[in-house]
Amino acid sequence: MMWPGPDQSACEQRRREAANAGISFQLYDRGGRYRQASERRGERTVSKNPGGKKNPLLAADRSERNRKIFIQVAVAAVLIALIAAIGIGVAVKKARKDDPGASPAIPAAVNQNAAGITGTITDNGSIRIGKPDAKVTVRVVADLQCPACKGFEAANSQVLDENVKNGTVAVEYNVIAFLDKASTTRYSTRAANASYCVAEADPTKYMAWLTSMFAQQPAEGGAGLTNDKLVQIAKDAGYPDSVASCVTDVKYDKYIQARTDDVLKNGIKSTPSVFVNGKQIQSSQELMGPGGLAPVIAAATAQ
Repeated sequence: MMWPGPDQSACEQRRREAANAGISFQLYDRGGRYRQASERRGERTVSKNPGGKKNPLLAADRSERNRKIFIQVAVAAVLIALIAAIGIGVAVKKARKDDPGASPAIPAAVNQNAAGITGTITDNGSIRIGKPDAKVTVRVVADLQCPACKGFEAANSQVLDENVKNGTVAVEYNVIAFLDKASTTRYSTRAANASYCVAEADPTKYMAWLTSMFAQQPAEGGAGLTNDKLVQIAKDAGYPDSVASCVTDVKYDKYIQARTDDVLKNGIKSTPSVFVNGKQIQSSQELMGPGGLAPVIAAATAQ
């Protein structure tokens, strides 16, 4: 109900102005003055957040939610970094495994020998010493830690040396490393590596070096000769100081392992294994008897 009062005409004027402005409201009398309906007691508009105060429960909930998100993001970042690190580690290991390593080569410059004796590395990793037109090829598969190989060398080194010098024979020394377990320092591999180091430095001195190596062969089960000792043997055979780094770095380690695997896969199970023009020598007398290969070489030359 509306009650007229002394200010009714003024209020009517306010109502008309409000209507023209698109505002609809009613005026009520309270103690002689008129007010808008929203200002009546019990009907005043109340703010949902009176005084602008923060809700502590909402703030705590928001903080907890942010903390969880931060933890999740941090864990995800750590997992991504860990996966990336594992991936890189696997890739590096695979690259190392797939890397064939250095391969030995005998440069043409060191093959300028007055006697015409040259040195080459064959496809199976043998060090071939002799004249290119030699009629007989003797292949010797040996391990420098092998006592039987030492026996073969003592019995036949002179025969081989003489026939290489006269141009009858080219010897292919296929030095492998399958007796690494017979020493505590992988002596077979280190000695085979030294074999390649000296051969590529000067193949004409190789046979004398090999004889010296077998003469100083260490006993099985021990540490083997040190790298320094291998370097000294090379120097005593007339090799320059430049071979030292090749020996001490075991430069051809991976190459030696690969060639050893190839030899074993091809059916050779023991050393020495000796072939004359591709035919394996089985006779103990011919392998271990003094000068035992001489008649075999003579027979091959006559064919």
